[in-house]
Amino acid sequence: MKPRSPDTFLVKATLLLASTLTVMAGATIAPSLPAMRQHFAAVSNADYWVRLVLTAPALFIAIGAPVAGIAIDRFGRKGLLGLSVFLYGFAGSSGFLLDQIGLILLGRMLLGFSVAGIMTTATTLIADYYIGAARSQFLGLQAAFMGFGGMIFLTLGGYLADRNWRQPFLIYLMAWLILPLILLVLPEPDRDKDAVQQAGAIASEAVPWTLLLTTYGIALLTQIVFYMIPVQIPFYLQQLMGANASQSGLAIALATLATSISALSYQRLKARFTFTNIYAIAFGLMGIGYLVISFARTYEIVLIGLAIAGLGVGLLMPNMNVCLTSSTPASLRGRILGGLTTSFFLGQFTSPFVSQPLSQWVGLGTTYGLAGGLMLATAAITCGVIFRSHLT
Repeated sequence: MKPRSPDTFLVKATLLLASTLTVMAGATIAPSLPAMRQHFAAVSNADYWVRLVLTAPALFIAIGAPVAGIAIDRFGRKGLLGLSVFLYGFAGSSGFLLDQIGLILLGRMLLGFSVAGIMTTATTLIADYYIGAARSQFLGLQAAFMGFGGMIFLTLGGYLADRNWRQPFLIYLMAWLILPLILLVLPEPDRDKDAVQQAGAIASEAVPWTLLLTTYGIALLTQIVFYMIPVQIPFYLQQLMGANASQSGLAIALATLATSISALSYQRLKARFTFTNIYAIAFGLMGIGYLVISFARTYEIVLIGLAIAGLGVGLLMPNMNVCLTSSTPASLRGRILGGLTTSFFLGQFTSPFVSQPLSQWVGLGTTYGLAGGLMLATAAITCGVIFRSHLT
C-alpha cells in the first residue's frame, strides 16, 4: 500500500488537532483553582498543593520529553503519539472522580507524561513532513492552533468551573475523538537506519551547542513569566474585582487567542526579520503587557495587558522550533525537540515557586510589574546583541 502523502488536509488537520492538546493542557483547570482551594481548605498548605495540581503536569512533561525524543528517534513517531493521546484522555479526566488531592496529583503526573509524548512527536512529525518556508508556515500554524485550543478549553473550563470545580477535568476526554485520526491518517516517516546511525556518530560535532543552550534558556525564562497568567490571574482578578471563574477563564483565553493571532503572522515576520529580531519583539511585547497588568485597576485594562503579552508569547514557540529544526541534525531531531519541550515545561512548573513567594511578599500587582521589567530588560539585551552583530 502506498503511504499517505503528508501534504493532505487530513494529515495537516490531525497534526493541528493533536497540537491543541499540549501547551495549555495544565491550564484548562485554572478557572477551578479558587473553588478547589476552598474545597481542600482543611489540607495543610492548600495554596501550594492546589497550584501544584495546575503545574505538576509541566514537571512530568519536562521529565518525559527527553525520553519521548529518544524513543521516537529510535522506534518511530506514530505509535508513541497514539499511546500518548490515549493516556491524555484517561489521566486528564481522572480528577473528575478523585477526591484526594494526592491522587489528583498522580493523575496530573500521568497527564504530563502524555503531553510530553504528544508535543515532542507532533512537532517532530511536522519537521519530518515539511521543509523550508512550508515548515516555518506550518509551525506558525501549529502555535496558533495551540492558542486556539487553549482559548476554547479555558473558556469552556471557566463555564464548567462555575457549575462545579470538577467538571473542567472532563474536557480532557476530547483527546479520544482525535485518536482514530492519528491511527488511521498519519503516515510514519521513512527513515534510513544506516544514515541515522552514521549521523548519530558525528552528532557531537554537528550540534550547535551555543544555539541549543541559548534557545533552551529562552524557553525556560519566558515560560516562568508567561505561566504567571494561568497560575495567578484568577487570584489577581478575584482580589481586584471579585471576578468569578468564567471571567478568569475568559481573561486567560484572551491571552491564548492573542498568541494565536501573532503565531499566524510568524511566517510573514520571519520573511523580514532574523530569529534574534523576532525574539526582541516578543520580549518587548511581553514586558509591556505585564506592566499594563501591574498598573491595571479594572477588568478591561487587565484584558488589554493580557492581549499585548499574548502577542509576544505567540511569536516565541514557532521561532524556537524553526530555529532549532533548521540548524540541527535531522537524525537527532526528536531528542533536540524533546529538550526544548523539557525547558518549556520546566519553566511552567517553576513559575509558581517563583511567583507565589514573591506575590506574598510584595503583592500580585507588583509581581507582574517586576516580571514586565525583566522582560523589557531581556528585550534591551537582545537589541544590544543585534546592534553588536551589525557593527561586526
